[in-house]
Amino acid sequence: MVELLSKVHLTSHPICLRIRGHSVYEDENQRTWLHLVMDLEGDLQVRLWQNDIPSGYIALSTSPLTSSTMPSMWTLHLGSQYLDSKGRFWRIVHHVKVDDLEEIVLELIDNSQDM
Repeated sequence: MVELLSKVHLTSHPICLRIRGHSVYEDENQRTWLHLVMDLEGDLQVRLWQNDIPSGYIALSTSPLTSSTMPSMWTLHLGSQYLDSKGRFWRIVHHVKVDDLEEIVLELIDNSQDM
């Protein structure tokens, strides 16, 4: 028997995501998020997965690549997009929870790349 996945679109987003280590962000509720950067035909997207990682397993230093390409923080702005620590705006493409896996996809807004 095939088990159906439960998929829910979420409208309550993390208020703040701060870098905690290499490829790891933490929200205001101390939940950890792993990220993957994707370049889709010139559109820069970041996929974040909520994954509880014990603090002892998070390396507190960031790699030079992560610190130069990724912002140190995202802050929810007007409820529908994020403002990053580099002054760029990101729209929320989707925020879903499939069974126990929560995922947010952010896309860099074109006119904010030159900031």
